[in-house]
Amino acid sequence: MADLALGLDRITAIDVHTHAEVSKDGHGALSPELFGASEKYFKAHGHRQPTIEEIAESCAAHADLLIPFASIDPHKGRAGVREARRPVEQYGVRGFTFHPSIQAFLPNDPPAHPLYGAIQELGVPALFHTGQTGIGAGVPGGGIRLKYSNPMLVDDVAVDFPGLRIILAHPPFPWQDGALAVATHKPQVSIDLSGRSPKYFPPQLVRYANALLKDKVLFGSDYPVITPDRWLADFEKFDIKPEVRPKILKENAARLLGLLTD
Repeated sequence: MADLALGLDRITAIDVHTHAEVSKDGHGALSPELFGASEKYFKAHGHRQPTIEEIAESCAAHADLLIPFASIDPHKGRAGVREARRPVEQYGVRGFTFHPSIQAFLPNDPPAHPLYGAIQELGVPALFHTGQTGIGAGVPGGGIRLKYSNPMLVDDVAVDFPGLRIILAHPPFPWQDGALAVATHKPQVSIDLSGRSPKYFPPQLVRYANALLKDKVLFGSDYPVITPDRWLADFEKFDIKPEVRPKILKENAARLLGLLTD
């Protein structure tokens, strides 16, 4: 182990997908309308978004338990490249997240390529939200275009940046088969199981998690919209082989995030 002082054998799970939404100064990334729609959709209370520095500094104070990720606007181009280096080099950020539908960009759009190249060079993974999002659900028009979060768009990223470790977030309705195809075909692509209780997973996802993708599937809760306790309780009843269960809960994530020394 590199960072988790408890040791992997004493850890129940590594949650690769949570949202730190409580900010000391109350800043947020969503309009009140979208923010309220998200709360209604997930039946959970959310908060405003803190800065990268605030998240990283808080995680550094609890480095045995917390692993920070950052998010950069892909529209920033070269400025985004400069912005990406600082969190990793100065704050120990372990990866970057993108929400194509919220950020309104096609993952395979060339303007984002310099940023992907920098993340690949930094040696940390990039997580892409895929599938329908609860944000904006039920709002007339919604202001959110779901097409941006088709996982097949990320396949192009995997081709153009073969050294970039990629996580496809969520069982992506309505593109579950596409996500499984990309993760099966591209060696550097993994998927996380956040945003939905295991009892609602489609059968093909269960089959692949038990077999072809057993080393590439990651536990994620999507907290605060789903709590880790609820997700893990439902996972106990989930039809997963005993030898695969610890891979999904912690071993695959530990290897992907560089927490294991092979």
